[in-house]
Amino acid sequence: MTERPRLAKTTLALLLAIAVLGLAPGTGLQAGAAKKLEIFSWWTAGGEADGLKAMFEVYKKRFPGVEIINATVAGGAGTDAKAVLKTRMLGGKPPDSFQVHGGAELVDTWVKTGFMESLAPLYKSEGWLNAFPKDLVDIVSHQGEQYSVPVNVHRGNVLWFNKKIFDENKLKAPATWDEFFKVAETLKGKGITPLSLGDKNKWEAAHLFEDILAAALGAEGYRGLWTGKTSWEGDGVKRALDTFARILNYVNRDHAAFVWDQAAQMLIDRKAAMNVMGDWAAGYFTAKGWKPNVDYGFAPAPGTAGLFVVVTDTFGLPKKAPNREQALAWLKVAGSKEGQEAFNPLKGSICGRTDCDPKKFDVYLQSSAVDFTKNALLPSEVHGSAAPEGFATIFNDILNLFVTNKDVKAAQAALQKACVANKMCK
Repeated sequence: MTERPRLAKTTLALLLAIAVLGLAPGTGLQAGAAKKLEIFSWWTAGGEADGLKAMFEVYKKRFPGVEIINATVAGGAGTDAKAVLKTRMLGGKPPDSFQVHGGAELVDTWVKTGFMESLAPLYKSEGWLNAFPKDLVDIVSHQGEQYSVPVNVHRGNVLWFNKKIFDENKLKAPATWDEFFKVAETLKGKGITPLSLGDKNKWEAAHLFEDILAAALGAEGYRGLWTGKTSWEGDGVKRALDTFARILNYVNRDHAAFVWDQAAQMLIDRKAAMNVMGDWAAGYFTAKGWKPNVDYGFAPAPGTAGLFVVVTDTFGLPKKAPNREQALAWLKVAGSKEGQEAFNPLKGSICGRTDCDPKKFDVYLQSSAVDFTKNALLPSEVHGSAAPEGFATIFNDILNLFVTNKDVKAAQAALQKACVANKMCK
């Protein structure tokens, strides 16, 4: 007889607590929890982290009251992040949206396997088919539908140099690898490390080699590597590997202990004169207070004038995104003019859109935007556009071994074998 009144009081107290918390009866305590958005990326260094933060601020302004979970996994080019992402995706616990390179990395890994939602309706409602160049839309499409939003365009083939070191030694940026060797000898003779390299994560050495391949083969020959028209055992690839082996004589001895941003820092610290890296290095320099044409100079990687190795970072929508509404809102920001103008000047990249204000970008990025419109565009293998992920992994391993043994014949045979195994070559 006495239990019912106690139970009534308990129920009343619970209802009052629910009312105070703003919850509806029957919805559980989670119903009043803040809206959330988990964004997965590998942007943790310098300008890339600053750029992502700036885009988050645009999102918060447009969609207040959402808790943004910045799920980052360190490691340039996403080497470690991609492994973590794969575990989550296959385990049915995807983030709401994740960074993925446009091209084969997106399409072969996630779209063809049925993990992604089509964004074709969003492209239509946001007018993106007119905002993005057709070539860029094609790289994030499969069977006529779009599956991710390009937030930027990077140039992969850039030579960076410490301008003061070059001015003091009356040097000019080498336009070819033959010119590079002359400049490198001059620098080496003065006790200056000519070229910084940090290949702890393997992809950095492969990135350098990708630019050497473009120089050795030209646009048509380079594209042929990914279609089987150019043999990995041919003279062009041999020339590239011979050149690479020679270049390695001019890099810092401790390169295997460094990652890409540490190699870029060597220029700032005057511990090296040059570095070959994508233009996310420009974002790193900006974050460190360096200015283009004052502290650092830039030029196409030797032998690649007129070529533009395209790297594009994109975001898509997993089918099982736990916060789908917030994820769609994030994609709208990622593809917007406001979002891209906030992100890219800090990241060290140009907009995926064609209508961004050039005045918001420094002289380097303005020059990159001009070259993007007039140069031959080449897909990056190292950064996911040109070849399946399986080939990219083997490619990095082969080049990592080559850095140690410089065995040209063995490297060519291994690359051809990998090409056949991934059904890119016959």
